Amino acid sequence: MALRLLFLGKLADLAGVGERVLDLSAPLGWDALLDRLEPDLASALGGAKVRVAQNADMVADKTALIAADGDEIAFLPPVSGG
Repeated sequence: MALRLLFLGKLADLAGVGERVLDLSAPLGWDALLDRLEPDLASALGGAKVRVAQNADMVADKTALIAADGDEIAFLPPVSGG
């Protein structure tokens, strides 16, 4: 069982990669997912301005996320511009 994580923009720089695969033994909730990552990365992903998509659908409340085998979770950084 595996979960595919995508880190976009400056989050990829922080993660050191644009994509990572996590082995799963059971579905992961938001807190458990963050616990599987480095503390600095988990802290950044938990920021209020970071958006999350699960299987290409935006997640309204990322803290309610339940990631299961085969899911793709994308982390989108805040966007700036004019």
